[in-house]
Amino acid sequence: MNSFGTLFKITLYGESHQDAIGIVIDGITPGLKINWDLVNLDLSKRRPGKIGTTPRIEEDNLIITSGIFNGLTTGSPVHVMIKNENVKSKDYSHLVNQPRPGHADYVARTKYNNFHDYRGGGRFSGRLTAPIVVAGSIAKQMLNFNFSHKLIQIGGLKDMSKIDEYLLEIKEKGESVGGIVELKVSNVPVGIGEPMFEKLDAKIAQMLFSIPAVKGVEIGLGFSGADKMGSEFNDRYEDKTGKTITNNSGGVSGGISNGNDIIVKVFIKPTSSISKKQSSFNLKEEKVKDFKVGGRHDVAIVRRAGIVLENALAIVLADLYLWSKTYKWLKKLFIRQLKY
Repeated sequence: MNSFGTLFKITLYGESHQDAIGIVIDGITPGLKINWDLVNLDLSKRRPGKIGTTPRIEEDNLIITSGIFNGLTTGSPVHVMIKNENVKSKDYSHLVNQPRPGHADYVARTKYNNFHDYRGGGRFSGRLTAPIVVAGSIAKQMLNFNFSHKLIQIGGLKDMSKIDEYLLEIKEKGESVGGIVELKVSNVPVGIGEPMFEKLDAKIAQMLFSIPAVKGVEIGLGFSGADKMGSEFNDRYEDKTGKTITNNSGGVSGGISNGNDIIVKVFIKPTSSISKKQSSFNLKEEKVKDFKVGGRHDVAIVRRAGIVLENALAIVLADLYLWSKTYKWLKKLFIRQLKY
């Protein structure tokens, strides 16, 4: 439930307004000298500060309690904890009986018999993506792949040079917007992914849909390929390395990486908590009533989501990459035994 992966495995814990959040990462290559500057750089990309992002700014100081000795990974699980220090829990006290539209408040209340921590979204908060960024940043340092992301649409805007002006208008209306982030991974070898049920694209979708606010994932051309003929959609091979002229399949064929760039587009929904007055059913008063959410929220959470999605994708690739290396080793061992 709270873990992902097999050979590179993460276990996530904590809630938005409790003392700390954190992650246990198992399967990191022994002897790896983690570049914590790169980890902190990735965390800074997630941190608020730009127009349209939340005023809640956490320092995200990392507390590492295991898995490192003499500056190198030992092969045991690495535990990274992050303190929650900038919290205002009173901002949520009026929402105990007022499920916010678009949030997990109602389903969490029902599923956990009202024992859940509702403050700041609790377990369902985007705050829980900070440890995912940490794990993904370490995963990238294990892989010789090139990762990148870019915001290609925010609300109805596709000209990314006008983001600040656009989001100020949205904020003035008390509204929020979503958007689309494109992820790209280059230098990925052929053969990563394990059909039938550990396919690369299937695991990518599973992981990305685990990120709060994700409502759509496309691999390659995705839904835009609906109006293409087979001859148009098919990626024609250009040489013996598997390089294709087009990349409509987004670097994945039959659930296995084909050597071309992995391309993934992700839709992040508009932030559910908005400053505009809303109406919803009040569970205590048993009637629909107007209310304001309050608190500190992003106008466009998608503006900070790119690095989260990129690093979540790195976690998937690290796990399946180790799978592929294991199978290669077993194959060599089997062939060697046959010779004897």
